Amino acid sequence: MASLNVGNLGEYLREQRRNAQLSLRQLADAAGVSNPYLSQIERGLRKPSAEVLQQVAKALRISAETLYVRAGILDAERDRDEAETRAVILADPSLNERQKQVLLQIYESFRKENGFGTGEAAGPARDGDGTADQATGGSSTAGGGDAAGSDTGAGRRRTAG
Repeated sequence: MASLNVGNLGEYLREQRRNAQLSLRQLADAAGVSNPYLSQIERGLRKPSAEVLQQVAKALRISAETLYVRAGILDAERDRDEAETRAVILADPSLNERQKQVLLQIYESFRKENGFGTGEAAGPARDGDGTADQATGGSSTAGGGDAAGSDTGAGRRRTAG
């Protein structure tokens, strides 16, 4: 078979789509991609761009980072823990969407504080957070991490004053 080594991505997308109880056509419409193209992605015949993955992740309300890793866009070994942590947070049924986004912002803030959020992989990861924020109606994309930033800022103020 002429697979592009994205079969794992396709299988994962199909599973997530079915978990969301969406038809292929519904997901394609929500993500702004054609139905045949999405079908080819699910069958492992096409390798989507990061932008398409971001749109699909937003439509499915899942972590774009997980899709980036599965598609080989992010280094799987280096980013696996971060992606898994994000996926677990996003999959937790006991949290509402706003709580998930605040928790992700705090997590990202701590990663940046510890020097892990500034590498090349942080670009796509941040985009994934931004789309998730927009999907929940939040405006924290520009703020980056207001919920966690206040704690970090408070710590800086104490040491300065």
